[in-house]
Amino acid sequence: MSISLKGTLVLAGVGKMGGAMLEGWLRAGADPKKIVAIDPMPPQEVLSLLAHHGIRHNPPIATITDAEAVIIAVKPQVMDDVLPNLVSLKSSKPLILSVAAGKTIATFAKYFGEDAAIIRTIPNTPAAIGRGITAMSSNPNVTDVQMALATSLLSSTGEVVSVENESMIDLVTAVSGSGPAYVFYLTECLANAGVKIGLPPALAMQLARATVAGSGELMRQSGIDAATLRQNVTSPKGTTYAALQVLMADDGMKPLFEKAIAAAALRSKELAS
Repeated sequence: MSISLKGTLVLAGVGKMGGAMLEGWLRAGADPKKIVAIDPMPPQEVLSLLAHHGIRHNPPIATITDAEAVIIAVKPQVMDDVLPNLVSLKSSKPLILSVAAGKTIATFAKYFGEDAAIIRTIPNTPAAIGRGITAMSSNPNVTDVQMALATSLLSSTGEVVSVENESMIDLVTAVSGSGPAYVFYLTECLANAGVKIGLPPALAMQLARATVAGSGELMRQSGIDAATLRQNVTSPKGTTYAALQVLMADDGMKPLFEKAIAAAALRSKELAS
C-alpha cells in the first residue's frame, strides 16, 4: 500500500519497531522530506538510514507546524518523559498513532487534548521483517481519511486489523502481541525434546527452527485453516497421531494455552490501568 503524505510525519522513537516502520514507509514510497525522526540515541543502522534519505533528525519541535501524524514508538516507561516535548504539535491537529504497549487512548488524550484524533495499536515483532500483524482501536475523533492513513502506515510492516472496543487491545496483546514469544518457546521445547530422545543439540535446533518456520509459511501461503493442516499431516494411528494424543489430552496444550493467554491479558489490563 503506497503512502502519500500531505503534511509532516513525525516518528517519535526509531528503535527496532520504529526503525522497521520507517523502512516500510520508505519502501512504500513515502517522501523522506516529509518525515521527521525524534530519538536521542537511535541505532547506528537507523542513523545511516536517516542520513542516506536526508530525513530530518531531532529538529526543534517548534519548527514543525504541519504535523499530519505523530507516531509514538517509544518504550512505555519513558512515555511520560517524551510526550510533554511533543505537545506543541497538537496545534496542527495531527493523528496520534501509538504503537506502545500498555498505554491507553486516555493517556494520549491527557497530553494532546480530548479532541485529539488518537489510535492505539499493538503490533508484534515479526513486523521487523514485514510479517507482523497490528490491531488498532480509535477514538471517535479519528476521520476516515486519518484511518486510511493509519492503515497505510501500519500495513508497511504486515497485516492490519481493527477492533471496535479498546478493551480488546488487551486481548489481542495476549494472543499476537506476546504470541511470537510462545512460538519461540515452542521451538525451544521441540528442540529440547529432540535432544532428550538422542538427537545432537545443534541438529535438534536446526530441525525445530526449520519446522516451525516452514509450517508458519505453509499456513500463510496456503490460506488453509490450522485444523485442516494438522489433520492433513496426521495419519491414522501413525507417529503424529501418537504425539497428538499427548498434546491434545485434557491436560495438554489447549488448557495450558488458555491459562497462559488469560494471564497475559490480565497483565496487559493491569499495565494499562
